[in-house]
Amino acid sequence: MINDKLPKIWYGGDYNPEQWDDETMSEDLRMFKLADIDVATVNVFSWARIQPSEESYDFTELDKIIDRLHGDNIAVCLATSTGAHPAWMAKRYPDVTRVDYDGRKRKFGGRHNSCPSSPTYRKYTKLIAGKLAERYKDHPSLVAWHISNEYGGYCYCDNCADAFRVWLQKRYNTIEQLNKAWYTSFWGHTFYDWDEIVPPNALSEEWGGNRTNFQSISLDYRRFQSDALLDCYLIEYDEIRKHSANIQITTNLMGTYPELDYFKWAKHLDVVSWDNYPSIDTPVSFTAMTHALMRGLKSGQPFMLMEQTPSQQNWQAYNALKRPGVMRLWSYQAVAHGADTVMFFQLRRSIGACEKYHGAVIEHVGHEHTRVFRECAELGHELTKLSDKLLDSRIGAKAAIVFDWENRWAVELSSGPSIALKYVDEVHKYYDALFELNIQTDMISVEEQLDQYDLVIAPVMYMIKPGFAEKVEAFVKRGGTFITTFFSGIVNENDLVTTGGYPGKLRNVLGIWAEEIDALLPGQQNHLVMKKVDGALSGTYTCSLLCDLIHSEGAEVVAEYGSDFYKGMPAVTVNKFGKGEAWYIASSPDGHFLQGLLSNLCKDKGIDPLLAAPSGVEVTRRNKDGKAYTFILNHNSEAAELELGAQPRPELLTGEPVSGTHSLAAKGVMIIED
Repeated sequence: MINDKLPKIWYGGDYNPEQWDDETMSEDLRMFKLADIDVATVNVFSWARIQPSEESYDFTELDKIIDRLHGDNIAVCLATSTGAHPAWMAKRYPDVTRVDYDGRKRKFGGRHNSCPSSPTYRKYTKLIAGKLAERYKDHPSLVAWHISNEYGGYCYCDNCADAFRVWLQKRYNTIEQLNKAWYTSFWGHTFYDWDEIVPPNALSEEWGGNRTNFQSISLDYRRFQSDALLDCYLIEYDEIRKHSANIQITTNLMGTYPELDYFKWAKHLDVVSWDNYPSIDTPVSFTAMTHALMRGLKSGQPFMLMEQTPSQQNWQAYNALKRPGVMRLWSYQAVAHGADTVMFFQLRRSIGACEKYHGAVIEHVGHEHTRVFRECAELGHELTKLSDKLLDSRIGAKAAIVFDWENRWAVELSSGPSIALKYVDEVHKYYDALFELNIQTDMISVEEQLDQYDLVIAPVMYMIKPGFAEKVEAFVKRGGTFITTFFSGIVNENDLVTTGGYPGKLRNVLGIWAEEIDALLPGQQNHLVMKKVDGALSGTYTCSLLCDLIHSEGAEVVAEYGSDFYKGMPAVTVNKFGKGEAWYIASSPDGHFLQGLLSNLCKDKGIDPLLAAPSGVEVTRRNKDGKAYTFILNHNSEAAELELGAQPRPELLTGEPVSGTHSLAAKGVMIIED
């Protein structure tokens, strides 16, 4: 568990009593008891209050806050407050603020406004992290450290340019190696000295965010900025560890956030935590996929749900309320996928600035007689009853989808073949198909070992890193089933094309080669025509986006294109390789095809749905100490009929045994123990 001082699913969230008077905090503590709130994240944005000047620190207010929380049996997740630097720092040390994508020097304001390469920022984050750790390391309320807040954003200043050159020298050793890796012979871009290299932004190689003349430099700059921000995190991490050896340290991630390589970051987080903010129309399967991705960052280790809103967000175009039951349902969805905490932003609504209309457990009215508070209190009571049954339980999936941030960057920096190609969307199509089949699925990195899986899917695996193709071949030879798709196996880790025919290093295991890639216009479709009836697959299915024109080199042709000049060419193939098989899906097919294909393959591999359930009912399972806990979540707006089997089994939320035909209410949740 995260900390044995709090041996249950943690319940609480971000709390900012420095914005209020003592009387208000007393009222908050009274209401926390009513809702069974037992943990508060404090000090997230208090740097300016703790360090009012370069020379002075004042912990009086923070001491009082932490002591009062402890006096009311509220545990503390203590943040380092470095997500926004103080005004005096920006005024005295201009190097601390960023230069934006368009080359403009930022002034003080906002947050995430600190340059990751700034010597000033690094100096003072180290100092404040150390002072906090030294002061509070033995406080009995402390259960976790929370560094900064939602790292993100790039900088293009001179300090970053200098640091980028140092980073490049470590990566390539010589300027000749860099020129070769970046293919700088194109457009006469050869570099003769390191100081000729400048950050790729709107003043140099890029425009429009992900449009670039040189993919290699843009790809490396994303790697560098992710590493630079990670270095800032590690400066604080190491300083805390000097004083606090046993308390777990984290920082809150943001799901599929594009700018940071979270698999690389996760190696340095003791526990992954993340902030879940779906829109009211976000597909349920997308949220489930993102939970699975956060779980996969540390190979299945349970994670912290650090933030969610109890009611509504404030920063989307249309900030709809969570309907009755949805907050509870989505909270249990997080737990079902591996969360050991349920926490909110925020516990009390602020009254000023840009988040005053962001939801909170305690609304502006200031008392407990609200729908939101009642729902939060009911959830708090339930989580207390669950105790430690679920803590540190794991999900034993036999299917996995490979996700890679560097591959994502390379795909979306590519100058073609289609502006409509979005890596995350294509990954989600495959996850959604398995979700609809109620097949548990892990999201894994390219570094993950594949031995525990029977089915591995790598959609749009455009970039093949060293060792990945060999890992896939070994997996398939042992009997595994591997699936990849169009626009895969094209380039190496430097975004240089692997010559000799696509899909490059995957060509051997797939038994095909691709000659051309056709980009379809918006609304344009082709068809996948099945060559025979195969289990859940028969007839014709639509496909869109891209169509690879492929040739078989031993692979069986399962489906052909139905139209255009490449009508009759292979569109779906399977290659027997050792004891297993490797599939190639040469276009982006509709959901009916994917569900049919994956249903067949899962059945062949003995990967069974956890429960036969109607559409909109999500089923997942956590395992611990020989027991299984099956979560059934009804995302529909009407009740769902379920067949639970003849043997009565305990349902944890009601304490009653369940069996036979059961009606699960709209937005309802069940947790069945086996």
